[in-house]
Amino acid sequence: MILVIPAIDLLEEFCVRKNQDAYRRETKYFDDPIKMAKLWRIQNAKALHIAGHDPGDTCRRSILQAICKAVDIPIQLQGGLGSFEAIDSAFEAGVYRVIVEVSSDESLEFFRRAQSKYGHSKLVAGIHARGGKITADSDTDLDLETASESDAVELGKELEHSGCKRIVYTDMSKEGMLSSKNFDAFERMNSALDRTHLTAAGGIAGFEDLMRFDSMQKHRLDSVVIGQALYENRFPCQQSWCWNNKDEIDLSQFTSASLAALE
Repeated sequence: MILVIPAIDLLEEFCVRKNQDAYRRETKYFDDPIKMAKLWRIQNAKALHIAGHDPGDTCRRSILQAICKAVDIPIQLQGGLGSFEAIDSAFEAGVYRVIVEVSSDESLEFFRRAQSKYGHSKLVAGIHARGGKITADSDTDLDLETASESDAVELGKELEHSGCKRIVYTDMSKEGMLSSKNFDAFERMNSALDRTHLTAAGGIAGFEDLMRFDSMQKHRLDSVVIGQALYENRFPCQQSWCWNNKDEIDLSQFTSASLAALE
C-alpha cells in the first residue's frame, strides 16, 4: 500500500489550510501545530510533512523543534530552504529530511551542492508544476500563464541524472481544491524515472484518487502527501476516528503500530 503522509501547513506559528495560493487559519481542528501533529500520530501516521510559509523562514524554529520532540515519527520539511543556514537550522531542530525546491538553473545548482553536503537520504528535491510546466512555489497568486515553459518531466530526469533519490512533485493547479489531480502529469513523471522515487502532493480529493496513485506503485511513485482531504474526512476509515471529540483525546497516547522510516 502506498504511504500516506499527512501535511501540516505552518504560517506565523499556526496551522493553516491552503486553497491554491491563499491561506487561512485552521479552526475546524487544531490551529496549534503541535496538537495537530500529535493527533495525526494517534491516527497512525508514519511520517509527517511540514510546509513552512513564513517568507524567508523555515517556520519558527521553536515550533518546528517542538513538533519534532512531540512525536516519534520522521518529519520532512518543505519551504524556505534556499540556504545552507536554513537547512542546518532545520536539522538542528530535529527534522529527518528537507525538501529543496528546484525551479531554475540557479536552484538546480544549489540543490546539487546541498546534496553533496547533506547526502541523498537527508535532502530531496521538490518540483512545483502547473499543467506539467515548472513553476516556483509562491505565496502570491500565480496563473497557469505565469508558469515557465520548462517541462517538469525533463527537470525530473535532470535531477535523477544528478543523483537525486526522491522528488516531491506538487500539482499547483489542484492544491487545496479537493478536486482530482492532474493524473496524466504524474503518470508521465512516474514513467520517466528509472531510479528516483516519487512522492505526489497537492489536490488528492479522496479514496478513489488514493487508489489510483496506489496503482502507480509498479514504477517509482510510492507515497503521497495529503492535506485538506484528510482534514475534511474524505476517507472511509476516518469515520471511526476522533475528530468529533478531539478536545477529549489524550494526545500523549500514540498508536503501537510499527513505524516506517522515510527513504
